[in-house]
Amino acid sequence: MPKSTSPSPFDPEARCRSLSIMMTEWQSETGTPGEVEFGPRLAHYLRGLPAFRDHPERVRLLPSHDGTQNVVALLRGRSAGDNRRLLLMAGHYDTVPVANFRELAPLACKPEPLLDALLKDLRSRPLSAQEEKALADFETGDFVPGRGLLDMKAGLAAGLAVLEHLAADASFTGNILFVATPDEERNSRGMRSFRNQLPALMREWDLEIAGAINLDSTSDQGDGSDGRAIYRGTIGKLLPFAYVVGQPSHASYPFEGVSAHLIAAEIVRRLEANPALCDTGDGEVSPPPICLEGRDFRAGYDVTTPDAVWLAFNWLFHAMGSERLFSRFTGILQEAMEWATASLSAHAESFAALTGTEKASIDDGFVITFSELKARVFAAGGADAEARFAARAEALSGSSNPLAISRELTEHLLAEARLSGPLVIAGFAGLHYPPTRLDETTAAGADFSQAIEAARAEMHVAIRYRPIFTGISDMSFLGHRPDAAAVEVVAANTAHPAMVDRPPADTLAFPTVNIGPWGREYHQRLERAHAPYAFRDLPLFLERICRKVFPG
Repeated sequence: MPKSTSPSPFDPEARCRSLSIMMTEWQSETGTPGEVEFGPRLAHYLRGLPAFRDHPERVRLLPSHDGTQNVVALLRGRSAGDNRRLLLMAGHYDTVPVANFRELAPLACKPEPLLDALLKDLRSRPLSAQEEKALADFETGDFVPGRGLLDMKAGLAAGLAVLEHLAADASFTGNILFVATPDEERNSRGMRSFRNQLPALMREWDLEIAGAINLDSTSDQGDGSDGRAIYRGTIGKLLPFAYVVGQPSHASYPFEGVSAHLIAAEIVRRLEANPALCDTGDGEVSPPPICLEGRDFRAGYDVTTPDAVWLAFNWLFHAMGSERLFSRFTGILQEAMEWATASLSAHAESFAALTGTEKASIDDGFVITFSELKARVFAAGGADAEARFAARAEALSGSSNPLAISRELTEHLLAEARLSGPLVIAGFAGLHYPPTRLDETTAAGADFSQAIEAARAEMHVAIRYRPIFTGISDMSFLGHRPDAAAVEVVAANTAHPAMVDRPPADTLAFPTVNIGPWGREYHQRLERAHAPYAFRDLPLFLERICRKVFPG
């Protein structure tokens, strides 16, 4: 157990509030110029702090994507001790759009005027139960609104306040790396690029990571007892798709084809919110899969049945793994296809008996994976087919909709393969977020866990352990080295190369937890952070963890 230390004279509340509001006012919606500008703005601010005035080289801007940059700031301990060990504190600075603030959008990133405007609005009209709760929260004075203040600039502010405080303590022996990344709200490109840059930084600085804290926020609709939490792991996510191809028929002759909608409906029936498909891990149960998009592509009225239907599903998991999940998904597609064609065949037999006509023959269908479809096309078309696919993928790279990109690339291959339905193509339409866990069986994991527990025991508020952070986050890519086979099965069946994450061979693995602010309704108009915890308790807890990791 790390050696106990007396609590430091640290009163972060005013500083954290100020930093949170300052960064919230730096509007940084994902994919906008504000996101591009945020990194240099934060780096400029950091270089002006006493900790970095004499060492501006310890504040770095590292390129991420589309002009955005990762911000890193290294605080080196000032006195003798184990100065190769480092604690990493990380968070994202991009936010979701402000459009859902409607008429208050100009105030969405100005917490104090926004609070006044929301109070005026909520006091002026009949309210839903959710709005009544928000009004009561705001009237206590304990909740602060603002786009991105909860998710997650208050977390960044807590890390910054701790960094500033420890920098002023000549006796602090540790090394702290503060990291702020873009793009968490879309594809975690910021954290993934930082992960790739991290090994070179550690070699340059001759440091070894003892542990990492992701500072992301969580939701609690109660008294905060769930929101005041240490998350030991995060949930995994995959986005499997089913491109259903039927056999079109005139509406007057339904048994001359196979309805793509019939097959699709059976797929949805078997998957949608089905508890039998929930995964378990560490005593937690994942939400069941749910359909995010289901559509055909008819541009207008036609009495011919649609030839294709597109389905995409959100599937969260704990321990199942990508290989098993994909096998389960394709198995369900095959079962749905067999049921649909058998059901249609039975209907055709009944219809023939009613009309005294010959029974129509219904074709059996099949399931093919995206990787099998691509291999078939490339085997037949050679280098020219590969070049055409690459050109189509490049043309779609500017889109921010992974479902549309995946559908169009699947359609491209299907046209080249010249396959006829009924069939279903199975693949992945988005980035794979791996589940992660704090492994306390390793020495590093046990030491980090003990330091956190020692700090938790000194807190004046109850902070609980929770096994799984249930929202997808950058934690999936921080300190985690995924299994190579799991990466390959996803990569082979993901439509667009940009949505494939291939960690470098030298990716660092280290114990990681999530400890951040709590609040309510993030991403919504009434997004709000619980101020006493975000501005006072959270930075106090983080500071204590730093001192337990580096006991002096």
